[in-house]
Amino acid sequence: MQRGTFQLMKSVNKSIVLNKIRTSEPISRAQIAKETSLTPPTVGSIVKELIEQGLVRESELGHSSGGRKPTLLHINTNSLYVIGVDVGPEKVDCILTDLTGEVFERTSYLLTRPLTNEQFLAILKDNIYNLIKESQLDEEQMIGIGVAMHGVVDVESGTSLVAPILNLRNVPIREQLEKEFNLMVKVENDARAMALGESWFGGLGDFESTVAVNIGRGVGAGIVLNGKLYHGAQGMAGEFGHMTIDINGKTCECGNRGCLQTLVSGEAIAERGREQLKDHVGKLTGKDIFELAENGNPFCIDLLRDTGRIIGIGLTNLIHLVNPSIIVLGGGVMLSEKFIMPALLEAIDERVLTNEAQHTNVIVTKLGNDATILGAVSLILIELFEPILIG
Repeated sequence: MQRGTFQLMKSVNKSIVLNKIRTSEPISRAQIAKETSLTPPTVGSIVKELIEQGLVRESELGHSSGGRKPTLLHINTNSLYVIGVDVGPEKVDCILTDLTGEVFERTSYLLTRPLTNEQFLAILKDNIYNLIKESQLDEEQMIGIGVAMHGVVDVESGTSLVAPILNLRNVPIREQLEKEFNLMVKVENDARAMALGESWFGGLGDFESTVAVNIGRGVGAGIVLNGKLYHGAQGMAGEFGHMTIDINGKTCECGNRGCLQTLVSGEAIAERGREQLKDHVGKLTGKDIFELAENGNPFCIDLLRDTGRIIGIGLTNLIHLVNPSIIVLGGGVMLSEKFIMPALLEAIDERVLTNEAQHTNVIVTKLGNDATILGAVSLILIELFEPILIG
């Protein structure tokens, strides 16, 4: 679906009707009018357009309390598709989903460094082309591309300002992908995309404020306040991993000393393990630490518990600063949840200022490794269903 066509679909009233169908299907035209305060003729006209555009379908007649039975409406989930891209420090993952987030195709590409901006953009384009080719779908059925990018992102221009681990700067992702594919493109920091993915697909319920924290090769956070992503004045809100924990600590990839990321990322955990387990065969990884802990290695168990304590200290700072209703944790490090979470929660309980703050809901994502890439998909879905909620 070309960008101009997409823009025609984004009137506020149309989005209100479409989102009401999404959240309440099956639903009648009359019920939509009643629950949205739009007039029945307005609802009827909008529904007619949505059916013509393939976004909505009608089903069998519903129940009637007298008179003509109402026709019920549903989102036509298999008519349009979204491409989601997760650019981590180590690989590029792409998925193709329908409007419910069901994944139909998937590609993955391991990144090698050093990379130039041109090489990186070529990799993105090639993987998206491969995804479309594998799907065998008409490109007119694609409504957009959402990209979750690690590092600092200028959301307005869709530019990757700084991707520190990949050592990339000022990559015009949105400009290049829109030019290449003639689709709407949204680019967001990966942790913030994860926060949207959690709110869209994570089954969290209604919370006024949500923070999603991604702990893997890097560490970042996304903050959702009153349904809107919070970006900050210069788009740097959520750089949780670069909170200073030890002013005399190790130098981070960002250039500062003692960042949280230098203590709790997967690589940091592995490095601390290598300092003690010198007789381990091969290069020790964070996954190895977890597996050794699972097999009862006392040092690895203590290392993961200590990691949980440090994360808990960082989250305590976050609670004092933002005071969110819920914190959702994801990323590869949280696969060690059984060792990390008890110490993490204990650290929060010991340090928060009030008894009420001790009850901040801290959970591990139910979306697993797909939390961020589904967040990339939600960047497009939210533009389609709820453009009035995007700040």
